Amino acid sequence: MEDQHSAPELFLFLASTVHDMKNSISVVSGTLESLLAAEQAKATDEVKADPAYLQMAQMLYQTKRLNDNLIQLLALYKQVGKPGYPFDVQPQLVGQLVTQVVDQEKILLASKGIAMETAFPPELIWTLDEDLVIGVLAHAINNAIRYTKDTIRLSVAEENGMLALRVEDNGDGYSKALLDAGEAAMDGLSAGVNFSTNSTGLGLYFSSEVAKMHKHRGQSGSIALANGGALGGGCFTLRLP
Repeated sequence: MEDQHSAPELFLFLASTVHDMKNSISVVSGTLESLLAAEQAKATDEVKADPAYLQMAQMLYQTKRLNDNLIQLLALYKQVGKPGYPFDVQPQLVGQLVTQVVDQEKILLASKGIAMETAFPPELIWTLDEDLVIGVLAHAINNAIRYTKDTIRLSVAEENGMLALRVEDNGDGYSKALLDAGEAAMDGLSAGVNFSTNSTGLGLYFSSEVAKMHKHRGQSGSIALANGGALGGGCFTLRLP
């Protein structure tokens, strides 16, 4: 009985701790973005080849990864620890969604010399949870940074009554282990920790849960990992009904 009564308090303590950590990481990330933006404004090859500049770019990448993980933990806590968590589904202009994602990532991408391509119907409106979907796409882009050679593509299209949001790169493609992890996530399974890649599978699990939360007329959302696509590398797809 004592353990049952302490569980809500433990959930609350963990959520509060994660929230504080996220706030601190956000401050660090914002500072790094400001410093990198100031250096990018100089727009010289010498600046971009400066070891300090490259180190700041890598620090920003790592802080964004950590911030992504903390956001995912908070969202999953709200789903598991607080079943009454409001799932805020509203009609959204797809173009505005894409713009928000690109604005979040543009400084990091520029610091690493990665081009961002976008493609979407400008007038398309879809009903979705904006914050959760942006979180999924931001995580997919940060993941694509690890695999791409120099280009990432974010595209949105309506396909057979579903909204397909894709993050693609022009790298060598996903490994079989990662492709299998994507399938496992949709089955509600954890692929476990991969110590060779330092992957916990949290991002895929979070993305699959967000997809499944979106339901319409008996259909649920889904995620998929594949190789090929428009750029010939890895392709992450989020489908929403």
